[in-house]
Amino acid sequence: MPSAESTRASVHEQDPVRPTRDDEIAASGSELIGGPIGRRALLGTSWWTPVRVIALVAIGMFALGLIQKAPCYNGGWFFGASSQYTHACYSDIPHLYAGRGFADGLVPYFDKLNGDMEYLEYPVLTGVFMEVAAWLTPGSGSIQDQEQWYWMVNAGMLMACAAVIAVCVTRTHARRPWDGLLVALAPAFALTATINWDLLAVSLTAAAMLMWSRGRSLAFGVLLGLATAAKLYPVFLLGPLFVLCWRAGKWRDFGKAFGGAAVAWLVVNLPVMLLAWDGWAKFYEFSQERGVDFGSFWLILAQNSSDPLSTDTVNTLATLLVLLCCVGIAALTLTAPRRPRFAQLAFLIVAAFILTNKVYSPQYVLWLVPLAVLARPKWRDFLIWQACEVAYFLGIWMYLAYTTSADAHKGLPQEGYHWAIGLHLLGTLYLCVVVVRDILMPERDVVRRAGDDDPSGGVLDGAEDVFVLGPAAHPPRHAAHFAGPQVEWGERGDSPTGDSSL
Repeated sequence: MPSAESTRASVHEQDPVRPTRDDEIAASGSELIGGPIGRRALLGTSWWTPVRVIALVAIGMFALGLIQKAPCYNGGWFFGASSQYTHACYSDIPHLYAGRGFADGLVPYFDKLNGDMEYLEYPVLTGVFMEVAAWLTPGSGSIQDQEQWYWMVNAGMLMACAAVIAVCVTRTHARRPWDGLLVALAPAFALTATINWDLLAVSLTAAAMLMWSRGRSLAFGVLLGLATAAKLYPVFLLGPLFVLCWRAGKWRDFGKAFGGAAVAWLVVNLPVMLLAWDGWAKFYEFSQERGVDFGSFWLILAQNSSDPLSTDTVNTLATLLVLLCCVGIAALTLTAPRRPRFAQLAFLIVAAFILTNKVYSPQYVLWLVPLAVLARPKWRDFLIWQACEVAYFLGIWMYLAYTTSADAHKGLPQEGYHWAIGLHLLGTLYLCVVVVRDILMPERDVVRRAGDDDPSGGVLDGAEDVFVLGPAAHPPRHAAHFAGPQVEWGERGDSPTGDSSL
């Protein structure tokens, strides 16, 4: 039986996986650009390496998303509330330039705002991002001119984040660089990229995943801590990582990751906590106090009930549901026939948080796209999910047009919006189901079927198990981790080192 190190080396010395050979949807789609990719392009022997191609495609798709917002840029944000919805080009960014005091030069977290919102309701690193964009925004002209510039400056900064995400996903799975095209071409990604500032946290999380895949546990922790300082959801990745390291006995690496995350988060937050506690705490207070909102199944329940649940009750129930999901994911991790891949569990935990939350905003899809690509790089399943998200993207704006316009025919009534919510919830659930199936049936996992173990797993990639529960505890550990791909190659009649494995 070969050692773990030699098995990993033999796998990683193979040529990169060719999606136009292994995926029927990718092969069919490639006909639009001249057919399946050739071997020389696949190996990156020209300037057009996968990283460069995918980065350029991501920037191009982002630019198309900006063009889609043109009706609002040319007046939709300012003249008539319904036009920004009927054109599906709404963005929080221009509205919050004046609404959160940036136009008046107020300092986030320190200076009180006029109106009901006393302080900026965003995490500290996102507030810094917003403030930097305000510094770069020309202060001359009308407030409409300034808001247009503020959106454009933010769009440029967010475009850089989008390119970082695409590059990081492309490089995380070394033998599957072309999977990054799923991120670059994701329609929901382009449509929602400039609704809010989520791409900052998503880019830091994608960079953290890349660092973990390279075995750099401390760098992973630092980046994840910074991501959590920009948005809450990245901290959830520490949960499945803890259970994976428990199963593999990699406590030292988890300790470095956890310590790096805690220190990085404190470095960003502690100064504001000490000097402007009320402003710093606003994000957490607002998260607790806000009621049931768009996109969640809680909204369907509330709008169809004569006695809706109180916000406190929803908070309690949502917390219990996400904790139940966490327990289920932990049990799945420890009992699966083969240790799940880190990206699979990262996707599941973030999806569980979103699905049980009292709000599922359209831009939350950005959190899931990179994780979905790493967890399930299958074009058919990814596009099914994206179709559901695009339908919801249109549905929410049509519903808001219906509620803000005097002409009801311009929008979507409440019943239709509930169907749109149900569709995008089912799309996310569908992707969760196929990921869980891959975990329970590793031979169905397209990443492992190509011969890898856990390319995003870093120190977990090829590691032996030291703690397993259930039936998975009985098979030999080496067989559980390394015999699987070898058997699959034999069953498929492919060579583990030849061109037929591409």
